[in-house]
Amino acid sequence: MPSPALRRALTDPGEPHLRPLPDDVSALLEELSAPPRLAAHLRAVHDVACSLADWMEKRHPDVVFDREAALFGAAVHDIGKTIHREELSGPGSAHEQAGYELLVSQGVDANRARFARTHAAWGTDVGVEDLLVSVADKVWKAKRVTDLEQLLVDRLTVASGQPSWEVFLALDDLLDRIAADADGRLAFQASHPVDG
Repeated sequence: MPSPALRRALTDPGEPHLRPLPDDVSALLEELSAPPRLAAHLRAVHDVACSLADWMEKRHPDVVFDREAALFGAAVHDIGKTIHREELSGPGSAHEQAGYELLVSQGVDANRARFARTHAAWGTDVGVEDLLVSVADKVWKAKRVTDLEQLLVDRLTVASGQPSWEVFLALDDLLDRIAADADGRLAFQASHPVDG
């Protein structure tokens, strides 16, 4: 039975309104007795990833990406913090490999579990889905990472055939709009306890 605090983190609408996590992810977080603050964080990043995916499908319909995998990845990217709870309020990267291993041990396919590792270690060899999750994990709190965003621009430019500057300006505009609601998402996350 999930704690009332975890249940609230999974179901509170939030301000701005946050989409719910996929049912299978919510069930897994409940089974693992995840910290409420982690559930709130995952909801915030998942919601931003949904907005990014919607924009990509509308603005770049020729870009082939696995929307379901990307949204799953955003919903579980920090799940290793159920093990390394100290990383909920402090720095650390031990949760990345631990999250991957935890997901695989729970029967999640390794290809979908990879987001626990790739969300913070992006590079040129990751897919559009991985970049989408990484960007969402930064911009939800209004953090902009030029190198990361440029990797996504480069992928979208190649796939769409649009000029790089045009892709950059459109993505920059979207990320500015998403970042404008960061205070609400940060307040939502902070309103849920680390333990509960």
